This record gives sequence, C-alpha cells and structure tokens, in this order.
Amino acid sequence: MAKDDAGSRAASIRDDAAGPRPIAAIAALGVVFGDLGTSPLYTLQTVVEAAGGHFTQQSALGILSLIFWTLIITVSVKYCLFVMRADNNGEGGILALMSLVGANALQGRTIVLTVMGLLGAGLIYGDGVITPAISVLSALEGVNVVTSSLKPFIMPLAVVILAALFAAQRFGTARIGGAFGPVMLIWFIVIAALGLSGIVSAPVVLTAVNPWLALRFLLHSGAAGPLILGGVFLCITGGEALYADMGHFGRGPIRLSWYGIVLPALLISYAGQTALLLRLGHVQGNPFFQLAPHWMVYPLVVLSTIATIIASQAIITGSFSMTRQAMQLGWLPGVHIRQTSDRVYGQIYVPVVNSLMMIATLAITVAFRSSDRLAGAYGAAVSTTMLLTTFLLFAAMRRVWKWPLPLVLSVGGVFLVVDAAFFGANLLKVVDGGWLPLTLGFLMFGLMATWRTGIDAVRARSVRVAISVSEFQRLMKTTPRVPGTAVFLTRQNEGVPSIVSDHVKFVGALQEHVLALTVIFEPRPRVPEAERFTVVPLCDGLCHVTIRFGFVEVPNVQQTLNRIKDFSPGVDIDNAFFFGTRDMVKRRPQDSRLPAWQLPIFAFLFRNAVKTFDRFSLPATNVIEISREVEV
Repeated sequence: MAKDDAGSRAASIRDDAAGPRPIAAIAALGVVFGDLGTSPLYTLQTVVEAAGGHFTQQSALGILSLIFWTLIITVSVKYCLFVMRADNNGEGGILALMSLVGANALQGRTIVLTVMGLLGAGLIYGDGVITPAISVLSALEGVNVVTSSLKPFIMPLAVVILAALFAAQRFGTARIGGAFGPVMLIWFIVIAALGLSGIVSAPVVLTAVNPWLALRFLLHSGAAGPLILGGVFLCITGGEALYADMGHFGRGPIRLSWYGIVLPALLISYAGQTALLLRLGHVQGNPFFQLAPHWMVYPLVVLSTIATIIASQAIITGSFSMTRQAMQLGWLPGVHIRQTSDRVYGQIYVPVVNSLMMIATLAITVAFRSSDRLAGAYGAAVSTTMLLTTFLLFAAMRRVWKWPLPLVLSVGGVFLVVDAAFFGANLLKVVDGGWLPLTLGFLMFGLMATWRTGIDAVRARSVRVAISVSEFQRLMKTTPRVPGTAVFLTRQNEGVPSIVSDHVKFVGALQEHVLALTVIFEPRPRVPEAERFTVVPLCDGLCHVTIRFGFVEVPNVQQTLNRIKDFSPGVDIDNAFFFGTRDMVKRRPQDSRLPAWQLPIFAFLFRNAVKTFDRFSLPATNVIEISREVEV
C-alpha cells in the first residue's frame, strides 16, 4: 500500500497546486470534459440511425437506461473511483498506468502488460484524429434543422475551422485556455436547460434509472441490439481524459466537475432528447438540435462549434503530452518540444505531431464529409483502449494495491463485462470505418515497438568497456591539461567512460575540469529536487554526474548543472563544451537484431530524431558531436 499512499499524497499536492477546488473544477471543464461534454451532439443521432428512426416507449426508455448506466458504471465508478486511484505519483494516462504496474519492456514477465499499454496509447492517437472531425462536423450540421441550403458548405467550413485550429497550436493556448472552462460551463447549462424542456413534456423518461429497462431492451432488440449498443458507447468517448489529465488538475477537482456539473447536464440532455423521440415516434436527423426552438438553432450551432473546438483542443494537447511521456519512457524517438507558456506546465507544442494529426484529420473530414458517416469509424479505438485499461487496472489492484484475488475478480469483473460488451459491439463498425483508427493505432504501436527494439540494439552494439580510474590516471600523466570545462555525455556509469579516454587519445589533451554526464529518465512522472542529481568524484578534475528526470518533465541539462553546488572551484557550466556521439546505423551482415523489413523504419526514425543536445536544451555553439557507425 506504500505506493498507493504516496500516489494519494502526490495527488493531494496536485489538487492544492491547481488552486481552490471550485476554480480548478471550472478550469477542468474545458480541458478534461470537452470530448465527453459534446457527445450529446452525435450519440443519439447515431442510435437513431441504428434503430431505423422508429421508436416505441419501451425501446426509447431502454436506450436511455443504457446511456444512464453506461455513464454511471464506466465513468462515475470505473474511472472516477478506481482508475483515477491508480495514479503514478499524481500522474495519469495509460502509459503512466503501464509504468505504475512495472511494465516498460518488450520482454520478460511484463511483456503482455507492456503491449497492452503501448497499443492503448497508439489507439488514442487513432481516436485523436477522428474526434476533431466528427465533433466539428456534428456541430455545424445543426443548421440542417432550419435549412438544407447550407449543407454543401458544412464540410468545407469544417476543414477551414480545423486547419485554423491546428495552425494556431504553434502560438500556444495559454491565453485562450482560461476561457475554456467558463465557455464549457455555459455549454453544460444550455444543454441541461434544453433537456429539461424535453423532460417536462414527457416525464416518463425519468423511469429510465431502472436498469431492468436496459437489460430488457438488449434481450429483445434482436440483430439491431449490437449496432445500437455501439451507438450508445459514444456517450462515454472522452472518458479516458479524466485519467489522462489528472496530473494537471488532481483527482479532486475532476471528480467535483463530473459529479457536480457534467454528469447531471449530460443525463438531463439525453433524457430530453429521449423525450423528443417518445413525442414524435419517428425522428430523422439530429434530435439534439431538434430539441431546440427554431430561433435558437443558429446560436446553438455557434455555441456547439466553439464547444467542439475546445474538445478538439483538449485532444490535441493530450496527444502532445502523451508523445512527451512516450519519448521520455523510451518508446518514441526524440522530437522537438516547445514550451508555449512559462506559467502553465502542460502548455507544450510538438510540431511533428501537430502536422501529422492535421493532415490525417483534414483527410478524414474530406473523405467522410459528414458526422453520421464518421460515426462508423468512431468508437472502435476508444472501446479497445478502455478494455486494455481495465486489464492494466487488474494488474494495479494486484501488484500495487495488494488486493486479494476474489476482490479483484468481483470488482474488475463488472468493468470487464461492460467493456467487453462495448468492444464486441464496436467490432461491427470495423468494416464501416472502424478499421481506420484501429489501423492508425496499430501503426503507432508498431513504430513504438520498432523504436525500442532498434535503440536497444544500438546500445548493445555501441557499448564500450570503461577503463578504470587508475588506468586513466596513468594515461593522464603524459597528457597536458588545458583551461576550460568539458562535459561528456555518456550512458556508462562505472569507471571512466570510453568517450573521455578516446578524446584524450585522439586529441592529446584534456580540459582542467571534466564532467562525465549521464542523463536518466525515470519511469515516474517527476523526480524530486533532492534526488535530481548525484556527483561522484573520480580523480583530479574529473567527476561523474548523474541527472534524473521524470517522464513528463522537459529536460534542461545546463540549467540543472548550474544548480549543482558540489563542483570544484573553476567549473564553468555557462562556457563549457559539451561532447557526445551521433550514431549512424547500418545492417549487420550476420546476427542482425532487427528483421530486414524493420531496419529501414528504425533507420528513418533514428536519422530524423532530434539531436540529444537539442533535446537537452544545450547551447549549439558549445556542442561537439562525434559521429560513429553502428551495425545492428
């Protein structure tokens, strides 16, 4: 229970850092609940089409009961009460959960858990390129309730809005981010008010809290049941964000937002739309906008579009954060990351991820053209990720919380049954477009696995045995020392690293002050300042320095070195020269560690990865790289 207690303390600290809980709860509305909050735009529309547009009181109440209990079991219980408890020192997300249960290698006893975590992360990328497209399209399509004359302009306008959204990422969202929460608060108030107007006309919808209505509907729905269940699942897309964004706000404010604002507003909205289905009996189009008075449709379209832009922004920011986590944990190559705010830690910009997501999202928008066609592609990746999260939660219950197996099976079994049902229902969407996010997810998984396999092979082939301190001292007896400070980046922790001795042999001289520097990324979110660095003197003028960063931290090595007070007088970090290696990979004639098809992929990633010195924010004018050829 020690890890769990430590995680709880870290989460409590994060809650305090986020500010007063009510304020942090409002802020969380715009970041955490954008996707979940805009799901009423397309969930019942998808269900209506799956059901053929015709409803009886029994079928309408059964569907509403399914939505009600899906939100309660999956979001309110599974994520809010259990998954968010499995924080990794206050951080959340499937990669943080994977790291928490000790899975961070494609070998050994944890390989299955590692594959689950990586595949879940890859599928989040796949879902991330669909969410902005379906959200913005569904919002703009609201004008079809009033007039069909604008229908040809919906897709082009969605493309313009999405292109502008991705283009704005380079400027950061710190300034406009403060308005996200209040805007989403207005959104939830509006959809709740519209829902109440529908409930007044058919209060019988309140009986949908009876779970028997949901079970009876599933038992008698026939062949349409799985299709409808796949549509119902859309009401919880975005549920992973509660866990993924926990590190920014803490579990307290997120739970407060969910139970106090988001859940009531969503339930009332779905109940109001269901009341419309009961009143009309046959519905074509989107019941969300049909619930509104005609005079309100255009303002509602504008508000919906703004809300979906906020939801899309949250998905994009989440993809940036997950990329940083994967990179620090060693599953993706180094890429350029830019901090866009000096006050808000989570505000980062990853150019390559932004560009790839923009291309994919715009292509999907043009190809599918409407939200109802995209609904077939939406949900398959999310349902798979939620199922994988449940399996990792099983591991956390056993390994971290030390729960007895019967308790794990009884609690986790409920979640597993629900997730498996939605997973099976969404498999029916694979032919209709579900293959798209699944393909993107598996491609990302393949890239992550290829990168880790390749980088391990490079490290294994390039390791040189360090020489002993006494041997190095003998070498230095005939080596002149020159003024200045040199920092050698190395992965070797014992003796004198080979890069230092090789430098002496080739150059014939060595600076008066030498640091052998090893940078380690820990499988935890942040490293306390007291554990940030260690300094071990080796011999006259030479010491080994180890700096540790967590997997959500942006490393700045020079700033960290300047904070170290244990150096001997004369060490000048500001004017030091930094030495490191730049490896070039080629296929080993025999005994290659990479298959022939995998090597070109790894070589491309390796060649285009950001240089170590750029990743560590080192001054380019004081950097010297030594090129090496490595056979793998």
